[in-house]
Amino acid sequence: MNLIKRNGNLVFPSLLDEFLRPDWNGGVQNFKNTVPAVNIKENETDYKLEFYAPGLKKEDFTIEIEQQTLSISSEKQAEQEENNEKYSLKEFSLSSFKRTFSLPESVDFDAIAANYENGVLHVTLPKREEALQKSKRLIAIN
Repeated sequence: MNLIKRNGNLVFPSLLDEFLRPDWNGGVQNFKNTVPAVNIKENETDYKLEFYAPGLKKEDFTIEIEQQTLSISSEKQAEQEENNEKYSLKEFSLSSFKRTFSLPESVDFDAIAANYENGVLHVTLPKREEALQKSKRLIAIN
């Protein structure tokens, strides 16, 4: 008499079944999602950072500036509970990341702005007035 059958009618879930779940992928999939991809763009007046971070809220982010270092971090905790007549499963998950950037002296630290929409965190780093390129001008010869 077998207590655990391999045909899906398990009395207790097997640890091996947890490893073979198609959505688990050995934990690698969850690891990849902990550090969001970032795009960095520069134009004449500012730098723009775009973090791809779907599923978060703007309240989940912390943006700090210390000296010439910009730190963007997030920490989110979740709890999932599943009750079945044969077993109970309660999982806790924590996803967090921290990205740090050294900023050039040309950034106006007091004018940095951020907004979060459609799963993307946008951070705008304006350049200081004296760092902006001056337009070309013609010098008159006396």
